[in-house]
Amino acid sequence: MSRPELSAPGSLPRSLSRSVSQGIGRVAENALGPYQTAIVRIGFSATWLLFLLREFPHRAELYGPDGPWSWDLAQQLISDNGAFTVLMWSDSRLWFELVYVLAVLASVLLLLGWRTRTLSVVFMVGVLSLQNRSIFVGDGGDNVLHLMSIYLVFTRCGQVWSLDARRARVAARARVPLAEAAPDRVGPALWAVLGAVLLAGTAVGGLDGDPLVPVILWGMWPAQAVWWAVSRPGRGGQARTLFDIVGNLVHNAALFVIMAEACLIYATAGWYKVQGSRWQDGTAVYYPLHLDYFSPWPGLSDLMSSSGTMIMLVTYGTVIVQVAFPFTLFNRRVKNVLLAVMMTEHAVIAVVLGLPFFSLAMIAADAVFLPTSFLRRLGDGAARARARLLARLRGGGRQAPEEPAPGAPDGPAADGETAEPPHVGFKA
Repeated sequence: MSRPELSAPGSLPRSLSRSVSQGIGRVAENALGPYQTAIVRIGFSATWLLFLLREFPHRAELYGPDGPWSWDLAQQLISDNGAFTVLMWSDSRLWFELVYVLAVLASVLLLLGWRTRTLSVVFMVGVLSLQNRSIFVGDGGDNVLHLMSIYLVFTRCGQVWSLDARRARVAARARVPLAEAAPDRVGPALWAVLGAVLLAGTAVGGLDGDPLVPVILWGMWPAQAVWWAVSRPGRGGQARTLFDIVGNLVHNAALFVIMAEACLIYATAGWYKVQGSRWQDGTAVYYPLHLDYFSPWPGLSDLMSSSGTMIMLVTYGTVIVQVAFPFTLFNRRVKNVLLAVMMTEHAVIAVVLGLPFFSLAMIAADAVFLPTSFLRRLGDGAARARARLLARLRGGGRQAPEEPAPGAPDGPAADGETAEPPHVGFKA
């Protein structure tokens, strides 16, 4: 019979102490959830991109000089609430068009995963600038996007499914460290240009008000320079290791905040619904189905509202799912089932009520809880479909050699990010 592990009086048992130290080591040495943060990055950048493209013909009425909420009114509101928006730096039509186009470009590049550290900051600036210019434009999904754009800045969301990861794989195949593969001219150029814009914005008082965004911008700018310096060939050493640990801790903390935010959204929404009489008698679902604004498909809305059983199931099912979801995280199987139900519900809302971008934003937030095994299979399937499509486009008639799946962390991640071993992440 084995002897029990003894420890000094007042200290933790050795087995518990070993588990705690292993947990701390895992959090410090690895950026957890690479697939989850990648799917969140793709989901929110795609949501914002599709919204900007759909509203491109109406951009001036929504956020620009032709809108009912004029530049003067926006300036008065922002002077009171201290919100951040670069659109208040100038009332020029050219400046507005430039900011809008840059917001679209940042969404595309973040979606592709190009220079994710830098583009996540530019993406955040684009989201905050347009949304804070006209805060009365939105359907609820804009609030989620607003918050997640800030959280994404602190994550290593380009470890997989990104051009950064692809660049790292190419360097790994050549058995050359990423920092030595080729001189990085794009990174310093981006840093210099964005630094000049940051300095100009500070000089004109464009960063006054809420200190959160200026602190993020002024904190990230020198941090990028330091990271680049310690990542150069022959440099870094212990400093690089320290920065890796700090980066992992910040990433994991931000990932936890994203998960907590999603749980908070559902918990508060569910408990508020429980207290409301409209959700107790079913009218909260029935009446929106008869509003023209929320009825893009009147026939479908009438079909759903004509069934009392359907209204009852949707009403009480929504409340039960939202209240119960945070507690299901302790059971993987129940959580996965409820996650599929919620994503299906949001897809139905997008079609029946005509709220596609709200639904896309919520589905992107839900995706942080998707199991790693499912996401890896999804990435492998996408890679095979891409290989077959390229083979057909080339017209060679033979299957193109398949590259490793875009999500396979088989080399050091780009921009100094350390790729996570395949076994690390959220279990299915």
